[in-house]
Amino acid sequence: MKEKNTAVDELIVEAPAPETITPDVSTMDACVEHARIVKSTQLELIKSKNYDFAPEFYEMTIQLYLLGAMWKFAENLGNSEQAREIAFAALQTMLIQDGLHKQKAIKRIEFLRKMSKLEEDHNALAVAIGYESEMGDSSLAEVFDHYVDETQVSGAFWRLYDRGRKIMLYGGLLLAFLVIWFVTLFMPGNSTIAILAAGLIAAALFVIPVFLIGIFIYRTRIKKNKKVN
Repeated sequence: MKEKNTAVDELIVEAPAPETITPDVSTMDACVEHARIVKSTQLELIKSKNYDFAPEFYEMTIQLYLLGAMWKFAENLGNSEQAREIAFAALQTMLIQDGLHKQKAIKRIEFLRKMSKLEEDHNALAVAIGYESEMGDSSLAEVFDHYVDETQVSGAFWRLYDRGRKIMLYGGLLLAFLVIWFVTLFMPGNSTIAILAAGLIAAALFVIPVFLIGIFIYRTRIKKNKKVN
């Protein structure tokens, strides 16, 4: 009987695992440090301009700007092929260092990744200007100046939206509570479902008109802004 070639039988051919590119720690730290210096310098330069933007837009724009700045910085360190991904990783590290929970930081980076690209794969304005920025220039102000007349991202419009949201929430809850209390106290004999339904209907009768008024105000302001421009 021929001996089996156990060496061949036991040979297991494994496909090579895909290479995972992990930024060097020193590169990451350098990018984060560079971003902090850029942020501090730029915020000091725009302080006197007193921009009034919605907080979410203001924060997002700064983060996209820093992404562009770190992208360029990583390229200058000799990481031209993976510089953009290194910038995203460094920005995530920076967010975590600033106190954001890791999972929230990951979701934030996913959001920024989507917002960093426009149609036809063009970079967002903040990313492009951040990439071309020089230390101590007024490039962040250039980004914000582009949106000064945009009603949708203005602080005033955001405050109007925030107030309207609170009015709908608390007003609807208060009216629902009052109706439920009134029906329970002065109209006994109704089922629990009927009482709750009355409260929900009352809340809806309050929330829907307030919502429609908010939409009307929004469209009116947008139209005025377009006419001015």
